[in-house]
Amino acid sequence: MTEGKMAAPTPPELHSAPGGPGAESLSALAPLRQPDYRILWSIWLTANVCMWMNDVAAAWTMTSLTSSPLLVALVQTASTLPMFMLGLPSGALADILDRRRYFIATQFWVAAVALLLCAAVLADAMTPALLLALTAANGIGLAMRFPVFAAIVPELVPRAQLPAALALNGVAMNASRIAGPLIAGALIASAGSVYVFVLNAALSLFSGALLIRWRHVHRPSPLGRERLLSAMRVGVQFVRQSARVRATLLRTVIFYAHSIALLALLPLVAQALARGAASTFTLLLACMGVGAIAGALLLPRLRLRFSRNALIVGGTLLQGAASGAVALSGNTALAGLAMLVAGVVWMVVANSLTVSVQMALPDWVRARGMSIFQMSMMGASALGAAVWGQVASMAGVQASLLISSACGAAAMLAVRWLAADLSLEEEDMTPTHEIPAPVVEGAPAAGHVQITIEYRIDPARAAEFRLVMQESRRSRLRQGALSWELMRSVTAPGCYIERIVDESWTEHLRRFDRVTKADVALRDRKIAYHLDAEAPKVTRCIIDIF
Repeated sequence: MTEGKMAAPTPPELHSAPGGPGAESLSALAPLRQPDYRILWSIWLTANVCMWMNDVAAAWTMTSLTSSPLLVALVQTASTLPMFMLGLPSGALADILDRRRYFIATQFWVAAVALLLCAAVLADAMTPALLLALTAANGIGLAMRFPVFAAIVPELVPRAQLPAALALNGVAMNASRIAGPLIAGALIASAGSVYVFVLNAALSLFSGALLIRWRHVHRPSPLGRERLLSAMRVGVQFVRQSARVRATLLRTVIFYAHSIALLALLPLVAQALARGAASTFTLLLACMGVGAIAGALLLPRLRLRFSRNALIVGGTLLQGAASGAVALSGNTALAGLAMLVAGVVWMVVANSLTVSVQMALPDWVRARGMSIFQMSMMGASALGAAVWGQVASMAGVQASLLISSACGAAAMLAVRWLAADLSLEEEDMTPTHEIPAPVVEGAPAAGHVQITIEYRIDPARAAEFRLVMQESRRSRLRQGALSWELMRSVTAPGCYIERIVDESWTEHLRRFDRVTKADVALRDRKIAYHLDAEAPKVTRCIIDIF
C-alpha cells in the first residue's frame, strides 16, 4: 500500500462522541454526563447483577438436586462454555451488524431463558440435566452480549474519556458481584430460587426496553457489510500475527483455568463451613466483590510501582495463596478474609490482562479481538471448572483447591521465562488515512487480488531489510491479507518483490481503512531501504482461475 488516491475518510463521529475537546471533562464520572453512555452503563450494571443472581441461584439449585461435586462444578462450565464456543462469531457480528438491534436481541434472549427457568422450577420439573441446559442457554445470551458492548462504548464517549468509561464499566461489574449475590441470597433464603429467576427475567425485559428507547444510528461501511466467515478469519489472523495479544492470551488461559477452581467449588466450601448455608455462599461472594472494588482503587498506585508482568505474576501467586487459605479455613470469618484478598488480586490481574489486550487492538478489529480474549477466559474457566470439579470428586474439595493453586503459580512462573514478555514495545494503533487507497474504474467484482511491490536495496543491507520485511508480513496478515511472500531476483542483486494476495478487490480496499500509525511508520522504514528516487513500483492484478 504505497500509492493511489486516498479513500473517503471515516466519519469522525465513528471515532469519538459528540462534544469537542473544550467541552470534555476528565473526571472519573465525566462519561456519565453522556446520555447514551449513561443508558448503556445502567444496562451493563443491570445485566451483570442478573448474571450473578442467575449463577448463584443455579449453583444453589444444583446443590439441592444433587450432592455430586462434578455436577455442581459443571454449572460454572455450562455458564462459561457458550462464551468460548460463540465468542468469535459474536465478535464478528458485533463488528458488521446494527449493534443496537443486536444488543436488544441478546437482552430478550436472556429474559426468555429466565422465564423458562421459572416455569421449570414452578412445575417441579427441574433436573440436573435441564438446569445445565438452561444455564448454557443463558450463557449463549451472555456470549453474544459481551463483544457488542465492548465495541459500542468507544462510540459513546470522547476518546479522552474512554479510560474513565472503562473504569466505570469495571465498577459496574464489581458492584454487581456484591449486589447480585446479596439479592439472590436474600431471595433464596426468604422465598426460594424461583424468585431469583423471576427478578432476572423482569430486569432483562426492563433493560431491553431501555435499549429500544436508545437512538443509535447504524453507519454501514461504504464498502458494504463484511461476510461473517471472512470477518472471523481476519479476527483470528490478527491475533495470530500479534505477539502481544498471543502472550496475553497465554497468561489469561493459565490464570483463569486455575483460579476458577475457587468460584466453581465455592458452594461446597460454603456448605462445609460451620453453619454453612446459602447466606454463607452469598457472603463469601460479596467479600470477593468488595475486594475487587478495593483492587480497582489500588490499581493506579500499583501500576506506578510494578510492571504489567509483575502484577500478573504476583497477582497469580497471591490468588493461589488466597485460594489455599479458603480451602484450609475452618470458619466463615477466615474464609471471608481470604476471599477479600482473592477479590483484590483477581481485579488486578484481570484488569492488567484486559489493558494489555486493549492496547494491542486497533479500533476496526476491537470487537473480534475482545471476543477472542473472552473465549480464552471462558474456555479456560469452563475447562478448569470441569477438571477441578473432577479432582474434587476423587480427592476432595480442599485438595482440589490446593492443587489448583500450586499448579497455577508454577505455570505462570514458567511462562514468564518461556514465552513472550508483555514488556514488548507497544505499537501505535491509532487509525489513520495517510496511505491512500487506489481508485480503479470498473473495479473487478470477483477474484483474488495480487499486489506486488518492487524494492531496490543495497545488497549489503539485505539482512536488515529482511528483518523489517518480517514485520511487514505480520502487518499485512493482521490487516486481512490471504498470503504474503518476499521474493528475491536471481539476476538483479538487491531487487526484492513483496507479494500480497487479498481475498477480493473489496477486501483489498478494506485494508486501507485498517491502516494505523504503526503501519505508516513501518512503511516509512521499508521505503528508507529503497535506493531509487521514485517510489517502489506497485502492480495490482486479478488472479484468474482456470
